[in-house]
Amino acid sequence: MSRRRQIYEGKAKILYEGPEPGTLIQYFKDDATAFNAQKRGTINGKGVINNRISEYVFTRLAHIGIPTHFIRRLNMREQLVRQVEIIPIEVVVRNVAAGSISKRLGIPEGEPLPHTLIEYYYKDDALGDPMVAEEHIACFGWANNEEMQDISSMAIRVNDFMCGMFATIGIRLIDFKLEFGRIWDGDYSRVILADEISPDGCRLWDMATGEKLDKDRFRRDLGGEEEAYQEVARRLGLLDNEGGPSEVLDLGAHRKLRTKK
Repeated sequence: MSRRRQIYEGKAKILYEGPEPGTLIQYFKDDATAFNAQKRGTINGKGVINNRISEYVFTRLAHIGIPTHFIRRLNMREQLVRQVEIIPIEVVVRNVAAGSISKRLGIPEGEPLPHTLIEYYYKDDALGDPMVAEEHIACFGWANNEEMQDISSMAIRVNDFMCGMFATIGIRLIDFKLEFGRIWDGDYSRVILADEISPDGCRLWDMATGEKLDKDRFRRDLGGEEEAYQEVARRLGLLDNEGGPSEVLDLGAHRKLRTKK
């Protein structure tokens, strides 16, 4: 088997050349980072869980007409996606004050915002992903006006859908990050949803207890990161309540088990 050509490696994923033109293989790592990679660690099985959750969410979003780069899941850690030209903007959708907005504006964490808020951040780790306005995006040509209208419209639709999806399983969607990319057909391009949607990029709180079920457990040294990610997957119906999740999520243990059979 020929060695796959690596296209890009980020903090949580690796992209490889896909089997067909215009496709990529997206590999989910267990690496965990926070504060623009100033804090690094590993959450065992995170890549497997995020692969499944992102597949689930992207598939359901496609059912309501949101165009995405997702094609299909290939195995426990990989999925086939469309190759896109990433727009260098992180789109953050906020429903409840938490994280940086609480620090910037002095709003108590957990306070509902008067209405859903969309913020934009320029994707540049060296600069710390600075917050930008739509005027910056237009001025520097990162996206045009029509693309920004599509992005904001899709972001609101994704938020409305996910708020309801998570509420039905007792989880409150506090905020989340989206990334978008362009796909081209000759001289014409359109914007589609890209990257992933998982507890890595969402703040998810248990509705009854307020317990954090996302990467804030890693950021704030709360512990229980593996269990929190598994709990989200379990509530979405992606993990059984019985059977040993470690055999599925811990690749080393899984290989040893298969070797003994």
